[in-house]
Amino acid sequence: MAEGESTGGRDTRRELADFLKTRRARLDPVAAGLPSGRHRRNPGLRREEIASLAGVGVSWYTRLEQGKPIQVSTAFLENLARALKLSEAERAHLFVLAQHRPPPLARTAPTSEAGATLQSILDAIALPAYARNSRFDVIAWNNANTRMFGDFARIPIAERNVLWLMFARVYHRRAMPSWDADARAVVAKFRMNFAAAAGAEPFTSLVTRVSEVSGDFRRMWAEHDVSDLGEGVTRFSTPRHGREIVFRHQLLIPEALPDLTITIYIPE
Repeated sequence: MAEGESTGGRDTRRELADFLKTRRARLDPVAAGLPSGRHRRNPGLRREEIASLAGVGVSWYTRLEQGKPIQVSTAFLENLARALKLSEAERAHLFVLAQHRPPPLARTAPTSEAGATLQSILDAIALPAYARNSRFDVIAWNNANTRMFGDFARIPIAERNVLWLMFARVYHRRAMPSWDADARAVVAKFRMNFAAAAGAEPFTSLVTRVSEVSGDFRRMWAEHDVSDLGEGVTRFSTPRHGREIVFRHQLLIPEALPDLTITIYIPE
C-alpha cells in the first residue's frame, strides 16, 4: 500500500473502476454511431471510444478506470456521465465515488406528468404549502397557501422567485415582522444551492438581478453566510389577517423530484 493511502480510499477507487467498466460494457456501439465490428472481443464500447465521446483524454480516462489515485474535475465527470448515458442516480454515484461529494444540482425542469403529481401532493395538504426548485423559483402551490399569503398566479412568472419576492417587493418586507432574520436565512440557504449549481447562468443572472434592485441583498450576499437549515419559524402579519401569525415551516423533498422542495407552514 502506498504511503498515506488508506484501505478505504483504495476500495473506493476499485468500486469506481468496476462501476465505469460495467457502464461502458452496456453501451451499444451502433446506437453511439460507431461500427459494431467483428473484432470486438468484449461487449460495449472501448475505453478510447468513451474518451472520444466524452471529449476527455484517453490516458486520463484509462487511469481512472484502472483505479489509479488521480483527481478529476467536475467538467470531466459531467462529460463522462453524458458519454456513458448515466441516469441521475448513476451520475450522483459517479461523483460520490470520484469526488466524495454529490454532483452539482441537476438543472432539469419538471415534466408535465411530474408537475401534475406535484400539484396533487400539494392539494392533499390542508395547510399552506408551496414547492420551489433549487434556484428558489416557485413551481406550484395549494389553495391554503393562496388564502394565507396571496395568489402566486397574480405575480409574473419571472418574479415568482423567493429571493426576488423577499428583496424586491415591499409587500413581503412589510408582512414579515422578522424580515431581516428571515432574509438572512434565505440568502444563506440559497448560497449553498448557488455553490452546488457550479456557476450555472440561471443562478448567476438571478444574483445579478436581485443585486441591482436591493442594497440589503448586496450587503448580505457579500457576507458569504451559508446554512443548510431550511426549517424554522416564520412570522407573518398583514391588515387582511389583523394579527401576527406564527408558523413553523417544515420541508419535504419528493423522492421522484429531488430538485424540488415543498415548504409546509404549520401554525404554532
